[in-house]
Amino acid sequence: MSEDIFNKLNREYARTLAKPFYKAVEEYRLFNDNDSICVCISGGKDSMLLSALFREYERHGKTPISVKYLTMDAGFSENSLRIINQNAEILGIDLITFKTDVFKLVENEKNPCFLCSKMRRGLLYKKAKELGCSKIALGHHFDDVIESILMGMLYGGQAQTMLPRVKAQNFEGMELIRPMYFIREKCVSEWADSCNIEKIGCDCALKDREDGSKRAFVKQLIANLSEENPQVEMNIFRSVQNVRLDRIMSYKDESGVHSFLDRFKDYDEKN
Repeated sequence: MSEDIFNKLNREYARTLAKPFYKAVEEYRLFNDNDSICVCISGGKDSMLLSALFREYERHGKTPISVKYLTMDAGFSENSLRIINQNAEILGIDLITFKTDVFKLVENEKNPCFLCSKMRRGLLYKKAKELGCSKIALGHHFDDVIESILMGMLYGGQAQTMLPRVKAQNFEGMELIRPMYFIREKCVSEWADSCNIEKIGCDCALKDREDGSKRAFVKQLIANLSEENPQVEMNIFRSVQNVRLDRIMSYKDESGVHSFLDRFKDYDEKN
């Protein structure tokens, strides 16, 4: 990693990037001693910052970990691959690349973005496990989290969000972690611009379809609401921390669905 980028993370961006990263790692216990973690790089500004933060943690973090840096070529253009490799060189990371045909496989599907995300996640788990890793790290940040909360409500009819750590369902012993959980998107952009990190967009031919347009709408909706009330973003985030199960109609867990009427079952039987 160039010393300039290293110094920016520890000085100029310590409060907005490095400290929130360390806070998430500690608060959600994302790292264990001698963890082998696969940092997944898409080529965007978020995953590039994630790589830089992990590179720094490898040097100075209090928990000993080993890190591999992985990018999946899902059908990238030559220019996008050039930019990814160029950024990896700037950050001083040894990048492992493997090729798939995910973009082609989903282009005729009804919900291509959802399927693409699911397929890429599974392939990343598989490759990470082959590399001897037990965790994959993704570059989702605070803004992704709160946008997902509203997208679930508005378009999915459900209250849920991205979690800071998730056990893989189909890959035993594997886990997904999101160490940038408390980092704001605007701070990521400022850092990337200051470090001359060139960003790539999505190379998928369907990038302007359904999911992208919905997320853009929700992002703008949150921005509009925040102009009137600066606490809106944090309130959305806290809405999935302060859940009152006795004040919702129903909820699901591993044991099944629990409804509003379940609370009155014993009472109704007695009366």
